[in-house]
Amino acid sequence: MKIKIKKDLLLENLNKVSKAISTKNLVPALAGIKFDLQKEGLTLTASDNDITIRTFIPYQDEDMTIEEEGSIIIQGRYILDIVRKLPDKMINLEVFDELKVIISTENSEYNLNGINKNEYPNINLELNKTPILINSKVFKDLVNQTAFAASTDEARPALTGVNLKIVGNILECNCTDSYRLARKVLTLKDSVENDYNLVIPSKNIIEVSKLLTDDELDVELHIFNNKILFKYDNVLFQSRLINGTFPNTANLLPKDSMLKISVRVEDLYNVIDRVSILTSDKEKNVVTLETNGNILTMKSSSAEIGRVEEKMPIEKDNNEDITISFSARYVMEALKVIDSEQCEISFVGEVNPIIFKGNESEDLLQLVLPIRTY
Repeated sequence: MKIKIKKDLLLENLNKVSKAISTKNLVPALAGIKFDLQKEGLTLTASDNDITIRTFIPYQDEDMTIEEEGSIIIQGRYILDIVRKLPDKMINLEVFDELKVIISTENSEYNLNGINKNEYPNINLELNKTPILINSKVFKDLVNQTAFAASTDEARPALTGVNLKIVGNILECNCTDSYRLARKVLTLKDSVENDYNLVIPSKNIIEVSKLLTDDELDVELHIFNNKILFKYDNVLFQSRLINGTFPNTANLLPKDSMLKISVRVEDLYNVIDRVSILTSDKEKNVVTLETNGNILTMKSSSAEIGRVEEKMPIEKDNNEDITISFSARYVMEALKVIDSEQCEISFVGEVNPIIFKGNESEDLLQLVLPIRTY
């Protein structure tokens, strides 16, 4: 194998696949990146058995010179560091005696021990004939507005994932850690033949969204029994699915409300941010919201620190008032992803879920459970 390639192009693709390099090293080859060089171009593959990422760099005269085809596995951490730190615009990569790798530029030369390509596990990155297509910006927003609400507690594996339900041309995305819920509904370009209800590890789908750079391109979803493959441009990203039943979150949504208020998202976020200064982590950042006419009062107190109170004007749909406490962090995270200037907050009662919706966006809903303070 022998190739001369643009440093920036190689580094960009190494960065993409490096997210899947195994750190556990149970299979030594999985600590490496597999290079497959053919006349059509260079393929890079990395996997940790949980996710697999493969990128393809097509041959172009100005980007690379291919002198000899071949395959080799190179230690991921070292190849990434070397390519990142080399100052030259072009890098030579050559394999000698099947397992010796030389990475060189005009003034530098690194000799690395490679790993035989046959030691790499056989990973099947299969594609469906009829994938589900989602615009990459829409997909990115979907992940950003929901995945943060997934649980980090491995005791309930299903809650650590992002739940996708697809029926016809409607995709519903849900995430919950049992204290809050983020839900977004999309209308797809085309209807699907089969209904899907799957749970993708949240950290994996977040990594997929980080790879999306061109808002004009579509992401292809290829769904199988125990895995999902995302195809985007020249990148394939395969993730396992989480076994287990995701709770029916529709049951959490109140059907009625006793009070709805409308408020500027940025103003409410900033008020909660300031008021939460005087809370401590052990108290779950609890703040209390009170309405009195068209004035909202936000307050918090701590026996050791002190107390704070701040008022702001609001619009209400009736003359009811409410006093309710909640986690400042949960509500701030919910407000941060609402892309409307105004938001509508629905209250059912002091011990019932609070619903946050953007005034311009009916497809996104954030739910936060209140905290009893007595």
